[in-house]
Amino acid sequence: MPFPFHPEQYDTQLQEKALRLQSLFDGMDLPELQVFASEKQHYRMRAEFRLWHEGDRSWFAMFDPADPKTPLEVTDFPVATELVNNLMKQVLEAVHEDSQLRNRLFQVEFLSTQSGDALITLVYHKKLDEEWAERGRHWQEQWGFPVIGRARKQRLVLSRDYVDEILTVNGKDYQFRQYENSFTQPNAGVCEKMVSWAQQQAGDSEGDLLELYCGNGNFSIPLASQFRQALGTEISRASVKSAQENIEANGIENLTIMRMSSEEFSSAWSGKTTSRRFREKGLSDYRFSTLLVDPPRAGLDDGTLDLARNFDRIVYISCNPESLVANLRALGKAYQIKAAALFDQFPYTHHMEAGVLLERV
Repeated sequence: MPFPFHPEQYDTQLQEKALRLQSLFDGMDLPELQVFASEKQHYRMRAEFRLWHEGDRSWFAMFDPADPKTPLEVTDFPVATELVNNLMKQVLEAVHEDSQLRNRLFQVEFLSTQSGDALITLVYHKKLDEEWAERGRHWQEQWGFPVIGRARKQRLVLSRDYVDEILTVNGKDYQFRQYENSFTQPNAGVCEKMVSWAQQQAGDSEGDLLELYCGNGNFSIPLASQFRQALGTEISRASVKSAQENIEANGIENLTIMRMSSEEFSSAWSGKTTSRRFREKGLSDYRFSTLLVDPPRAGLDDGTLDLARNFDRIVYISCNPESLVANLRALGKAYQIKAAALFDQFPYTHHMEAGVLLERV
């Protein structure tokens, strides 16, 4: 099998991850670690595969990093949702039936949701014309889900370019529109646990919430109700668009999204640079008390760390515990770790997602 999948070993692997995460915090006063497990199969919402052609036969392929030139056939993908697995079979059957669909098809991408929605993206090494679009619309109708065609400098959306998801956070349902080719959490079940944990750590807080790297509002929309006001920053145009739509869909009235990177926001906050967007948001009206961050693997830059020191409470979600620990050491003894968690977004791999609640001493 060209990917790690050992459900019989899952519990042991999760215990090993917990021990490894705890060891990274060596020398720190770490409270009892909460561990949030994943489903053992069908947990991954998205998947992408190369399409390999040999004569009259085509098949989905993945590659071993140790041997990146040798394609390995994928007949099913049990880590992905059952819906993705069903669509994989349907797409492959259509590719063998329809030469227009198959011709120079390079890659297939699937995006699905817990609520039963899906999106299929077909990536080509050729220019897509109206004849392809006609066949694409035919198969879109057959498969029952929207299709997007991609080629060099070309993107054809045949009906829509998003899926609609429902995430349940501490017993309440939230609607999230997720756009093709923009970031979403890959493991929706663990995402629900992660946001629920963050919401519990925030509690009923006085003051306002600032979230950096807010994406499509995955955290800030459920958390906004616990604050007087909330402000999120995000650099991706697609994510900002999605966040705005999700705010409206969920009837959130006290959350504003600003399109700025964390570095830009931190620099404007400190007065090192000026920013029209920063001035227009009327930040003097906010009384920030809690900061929520979910940064990329590199963690927080020095400017954002300086910004964080202005907050009495920090909820830090990390996809790279090593950079998280480095940031905590940089913050020094001014903060105490009040809660810590492991979220197993990526079973059967070495990757870990962690969360800590920091409060000023």
